[in-house]
Amino acid sequence: MNVLVIGGGGREHALGWKLKQSKQCGKIYFAPGNAGTAAVGENVDLAIEPVTQKVADDIAYFARHHKIGLVVIGPEDPLSGGLADKLRVLDLRVFGPNQAGARLEADKAWAKKLMRSAAVPTAEAQTFTDAQAALRYVREHETPVVVKAAGLAKGKGVVVCDDAEQAERAVQRIMVDREFGEAGDTVIVEERLTGQEVSILALCDGRNIYVLEPSQDHKQVGEGDTGPNTGGMGAYTPTPVLDEKTLVLIEREVLVPTLDALRREGVEYAGVLYAGLMLTPGGPKVLEFNCRFGDPECQPLMVRMKGDLLAAMLACSEPGRYGLGDVDLRWDQRVACCVVKCSGGYPGSYENGKPITGLDSAAQMEDVSVFHAGTKLNGDRVVTTGGRVISVVALGKDLREARDKANAACDLIQFEGGFIRRDIGDRVLT
Repeated sequence: MNVLVIGGGGREHALGWKLKQSKQCGKIYFAPGNAGTAAVGENVDLAIEPVTQKVADDIAYFARHHKIGLVVIGPEDPLSGGLADKLRVLDLRVFGPNQAGARLEADKAWAKKLMRSAAVPTAEAQTFTDAQAALRYVREHETPVVVKAAGLAKGKGVVVCDDAEQAERAVQRIMVDREFGEAGDTVIVEERLTGQEVSILALCDGRNIYVLEPSQDHKQVGEGDTGPNTGGMGAYTPTPVLDEKTLVLIEREVLVPTLDALRREGVEYAGVLYAGLMLTPGGPKVLEFNCRFGDPECQPLMVRMKGDLLAAMLACSEPGRYGLGDVDLRWDQRVACCVVKCSGGYPGSYENGKPITGLDSAAQMEDVSVFHAGTKLNGDRVVTTGGRVISVVALGKDLREARDKANAACDLIQFEGGFIRRDIGDRVLT
């Protein structure tokens, strides 16, 4: 079976790398892919957004002529734009939720209402479409809050504020300065929760769920969890912050009620349901939902996964088929740590086109996998073309060993201005 992976980041490289290991997998195509995916399969020049009927027709034409048995949609933007819906109408098998399901991520205000209707534990929040009303609210509340752009903002539209002054600046940036464009038409101001964060990803086929191993993401750019939020600077799995009893609680009180609430809305959710949670003294509470694999959580999960990802995705590709009951994913018992190497200036402005060296040396290290994100081929050279450039994943007997390997591999990969967080996992190591 040939597979088409939509997207060009580290997540898509890791998914393609894992899919290629399936005995069922033939050739893999990536649209648009990157310099790393070109070594796994073939990059193709297909537009994927904005999602229009022509985009869907072109993908379907390509799929028919290349005998594509499954289309895997990686990023949130084409999912929220309804690409899965359009491709299914054209008789393609697709892994990824429909547009109505992707609203969980694309419209955080709607997701909050859905959680309240299902009694899913989450932070108390107020929603605003008027900047002046939002500013008045945060001025009157001296307690620490979190200000979120309600739309899609590449993981950067969340500002954690210590006081009213910081909250005012956040509202100004999002609603007035339009730093995240239309994603900031609506903002959510919610209570700032305390505790350890954890990422829970589950495969869904519309009725059944299969919870993957828990992981912990590191969103802030600076060591010690300082600085602005990014799309993710690193992650590791499994995480000791979550015991089996709490994981069962999350499945029962978060995942199942959310899927039931979606079904009441007429949405049969099939694909990945990602819950970002805070483990508060009062129990787990949802910070956000995503409608796809997390990036960078996906990369260490794929390295530890021993089961057949293609079989699992096929089981979730046809809403109403309910095939997850036959899926058995097994896991490497070692810890996987992912460290992301970024362009200088990220998550702000940065320069592209920087030559990258040391990729082969890093990939040759034992138990190390190198996944490309913001890269492209310029002749025979690999150059940077994004903020998050490379994801390095290492396996180790424990988190410290895995992180040390990943950091050492990142040190071999060099490009002007490149930087990493060397402290991935410190929350549980110190």
